[in-house]
Amino acid sequence: MHKNSIFSSAALAVAILAVVGVAPVLAADLSPEEVIQRFSVKEAEFRKAREAYTYKQSVKMEELDGSGRATGKWEIVSDIIFGPNRQRVEKVTYAPVITLHNIVLTPQDEQDLRSVQPFVLTADDIGKYDVKYAGKENADEIPCYTFQVKPKTMLKGERYFEGKIWVDDRDLQIVKTFGKGVGLLKKGEDNQFPKFETYRAQVDGKYWFPVYTHADDVLHFTNSSQRIRMVVKYENYKRFGAETNITFGEEVVDTPAIKKK
Repeated sequence: MHKNSIFSSAALAVAILAVVGVAPVLAADLSPEEVIQRFSVKEAEFRKAREAYTYKQSVKMEELDGSGRATGKWEIVSDIIFGPNRQRVEKVTYAPVITLHNIVLTPQDEQDLRSVQPFVLTADDIGKYDVKYAGKENADEIPCYTFQVKPKTMLKGERYFEGKIWVDDRDLQIVKTFGKGVGLLKKGEDNQFPKFETYRAQVDGKYWFPVYTHADDVLHFTNSSQRIRMVVKYENYKRFGAETNITFGEEVVDTPAIKKK
C-alpha cells in the first residue's frame, strides 16, 4: 500500500524452550523435515485441485479514522468461473466507486491478493524459504504443527510471504497463516503492507481451501500513518466438470492495487 499524500501450557513450554535455545520436539514420530516435505507435497495437490473449482471472491478495503469509523472504501466482488473455452476467467459482479482518500492500491497489493494472502507453499516453492519448526499449537480446535517462514532471498518483481503457518497434523495441509507480504521495492517507494490472517476450511472433505482473510493494521508511511481494515472472502466453491477436460489459463483475481496518494 501506498499512502496518498492528500497461552496454553504447551505454548508456554515452547516459549521457554526458545528462550533457552532448545528446539521444540514434535509430539508425533515425524521429524520437522518430514512434516515440511509432506505438507509441501500436499500443498502442490491443493493448488492443482483448486484450479478445478469455481468460487465467489469478495474484497473490501476501508480507511479508518482514529475512532475506527470507515472514511473511505474500495470494494469488488467477482465470480471466478470457466468460460466457453474452459479458460479460467473473472466476472466482476459488483464494483462501486472507490472512495479511498489517503491510500491507493499498487501492483504489489494486487500480487499479494492473488498469491500471498491465500499463501500456498508447494514442493516447487519451498526452496525459496527458510522454514523453521516452532512447536505444536491449535488453530481454533485443530491440532497443528507451526512453522516460521521467511524468504531466503528476494528477487525483483516477486512477492513473498513472511510470518507463521499452521499445518494440520492429520491432513498435513496449511489451515491458517499470519504474516505479511514482502518484496523488494524501488528506492524512494513509500509502500506499506498490512499484517493479515488467512483461514482455510475443508472443501469436499479433502482439501483445505482459503475462505477468509482479515487485516486490521496501521500503515506507517514516511510522513503520516493510516489505519486500514481489509476482509477477503472466498465462497461457494464448486468443482467444475472433469479435471482432465479442463484447459487452465491464468487465474484472474480481482483488482488494481496500496500506496501513497
